[in-house]
Amino acid sequence: MAMRQAKILLVVIGLMTVATGNGPAWNIKVIANPSVKGDRVSIRELKNVYLGKASALSDGTPIEPVLARRGMAHEAFLKQCLDQSNEQLQLYYRGLVFSGKGSMPKEVNSDAEMVAYVARTRNAIGYVSADANTDGVRTLNIESPASRKLVTRIEPEYPDILRANRIGGVVRLEVTIAANGTVQAVEILGGNPILAEAAETAVRKWIYAPARSQTTLEVTIPFEAR
Repeated sequence: MAMRQAKILLVVIGLMTVATGNGPAWNIKVIANPSVKGDRVSIRELKNVYLGKASALSDGTPIEPVLARRGMAHEAFLKQCLDQSNEQLQLYYRGLVFSGKGSMPKEVNSDAEMVAYVARTRNAIGYVSADANTDGVRTLNIESPASRKLVTRIEPEYPDILRANRIGGVVRLEVTIAANGTVQAVEILGGNPILAEAAETAVRKWIYAPARSQTTLEVTIPFEAR
């Protein structure tokens, strides 16, 4: 009974279902210069590029992000893709500039100006209203992280020294799952480092149902000290 009570509750959170830039879930379009390869971009890629954490897409294509100063498309992009308010984003950029770790993206004033700049600038990427004229640029499908059915789950081993001292906590992991269902990569997002190591070791052995493409999910694992 004690062993059963000590088992760790595993909760896998699927962030969103798959959606595309032309689907009803989106009231914006992500646009790119014709030099940008592929026909889709993930939420994760957009966040990394616009938050200065990456200068290229996952396929290695270098990207120049373009930012609107205001407008409904701008507000929708921040909410749906970056999960930030305009004030939060501006504060974030000021921090990057002040620390010397990054710079503000190019800013434009309207959908028309966004389309014109992206059309003439190699590797540029931006966003406009869903009904905007996008002649001269490519429209990319927005690919959100998809939920995946967990088929095989290995429970992490609760480190004896932490359990004995009733030290628990919650570990957050970002898990990259291959199309065939195997876990390709695990990134620790937060939690006690010792618990996180135990959680990562277990999650790397998980198997998910196959899917059409690679998926990234956030996994939350509570360790309950009893």
